[in-house]
Amino acid sequence: MYNRRKFIKVSAATASITAFSRSAFARTINSIEPSGFPIVISTWNFGVDANKEAWKTLEKGGRALDAVEAGVRIPEADMNNHTVGRAGYPDRDGHVTLDACIMDEFGNCGSVAAMEDIAHPISVARLVMEKTPHIMLVGDGATQFAVEQGFKREKLLTPESEKAWKEWLKTAKYAPVLNIEDKQHAPGNQYNHDTIGMLALDAKGNISGACTTSGMAFKLHGRVGDSPIIGAGLFVDNEVGGATSTGVGEEVIRNVGSFLVVELMRQGYHPEDACREAVNRIIKKKPDTAKQIQVGFLAINKKGEHGAYAIQPGFEYAVCNSQTQDLLIKGKSFY
Repeated sequence: MYNRRKFIKVSAATASITAFSRSAFARTINSIEPSGFPIVISTWNFGVDANKEAWKTLEKGGRALDAVEAGVRIPEADMNNHTVGRAGYPDRDGHVTLDACIMDEFGNCGSVAAMEDIAHPISVARLVMEKTPHIMLVGDGATQFAVEQGFKREKLLTPESEKAWKEWLKTAKYAPVLNIEDKQHAPGNQYNHDTIGMLALDAKGNISGACTTSGMAFKLHGRVGDSPIIGAGLFVDNEVGGATSTGVGEEVIRNVGSFLVVELMRQGYHPEDACREAVNRIIKKKPDTAKQIQVGFLAINKKGEHGAYAIQPGFEYAVCNSQTQDLLIKGKSFY
């Protein structure tokens, strides 16, 4: 007979097993030996210079969050980069609108979207995280908040970007071109969008990430892609790893791509395999669309293992650790 005394004994044993399992899990997570702490990785060839800046923080034992913010500010300020930051191409109405998000090892996150007149959206996103009860501010509200926090309001439409926009207006045709950052695949092409996503694992084994972009060139005014969306353009779980994305954001959002990659790593997938599975999900759902676009994912786990996968060839990512400062790796692709 299953009496009360037996029930209490079984319950106590179950509780002990559960407590042991949780403790063992915690020890397993906390005792993972790194293959290369600290390390920082980021999307595309402009990630090389961004990583070098992030490394200045990491090599001193600094926090991953500080590293990723400092790192992505480099392409945000690059006047020759028309896909990220202040020199980005405008929307079809001539407005330069910027998107960014940031996430730390505690699961805190901040984001801005469709923000105008502020050159460093990643730093505004961090302040949204640290100084407000919110996660995302958009449009005029994001700009207002930035100004209140001491950011300088300035015109972001550069003469070069304005010239390109007026040239585009002659036909007003929008057709994304793959891999503008890979000059071999798109030599001289100036109309596209590519994001910088950065993930860092610091000396303490903590992960943070950042993602920032000026979005699709000549997009509809008010369009927001995946880059400022936590779970789409960026996701970090400090027990597992982090992931970020680049390419056509609409497809990343539909699949909650970066969250998916992290959850696959939680199940034991290597970062590259997790990225590949996320890409396969996009292709399976919309095979005809996938043939015409680029989407790529980049990921890192708690061991410092990293990997990437994309729909189309040409996606590359930069790696920086104590052994190398400027390594550029070609991500694998479906096609």
